[in-house]
Amino acid sequence: MDPNQKDREYWERHSRGYDRSLKVLRKPLPRMLELTSNAVTGATRVLEVAAGTGLVTTVIAGAAREVVATDYSEAMVALLESRVRDRSLSNVTCQRADIYALSFEPASFDAVVAANVLHLVPDFGGAVAALRRVLRPGGKLVAPTFCHDQTLRSAVVSRLLSLTGFPSHRRFTASSLRSTLDSAGLRIVTEETLGGLIPIGYVDGVFA
Repeated sequence: MDPNQKDREYWERHSRGYDRSLKVLRKPLPRMLELTSNAVTGATRVLEVAAGTGLVTTVIAGAAREVVATDYSEAMVALLESRVRDRSLSNVTCQRADIYALSFEPASFDAVVAANVLHLVPDFGGAVAALRRVLRPGGKLVAPTFCHDQTLRSAVVSRLLSLTGFPSHRRFTASSLRSTLDSAGLRIVTEETLGGLIPIGYVDGVFA
């Protein structure tokens, strides 16, 4: 089976438990949301990929003029739409979209938010290239990412998660996340390591 399809099926099955699972990993989330909101403040048009149930969506909607929030899981998009509707967020559009096959015109977004997804994609290079294509010149990629190998504790937790079928394809440290994005052509503007059970490496920047 295509790894992308297998991963999608995982999220279709586990969508309703997603918010509950994040409670265990909640410590770095408030700072991550603050940094992400700051990064897109004043942007005219923002694309969010892997939006999940809308945790980040509802925050960045207050910072940007327009947000297009996407996920490749039908079940996740249904929950996302429900959250956006409940919050009466008129500047947010929700749709199903695969990160590798974004249908948007090139250079059509001021910022792309890819929160806690880069460790999950089977093809890292392909995913980053797809995000870069839809960014306008000088546009910002915002990519906070769970760093499963940041600490001994997070590495142990990550390996236990893998036994449940959790579809992680790489285990970053904050340093390896930065260096991998740098190698992909991203000029990093802001970076911060956010501690937690599984820490988050916050990175944003523009492509050279």
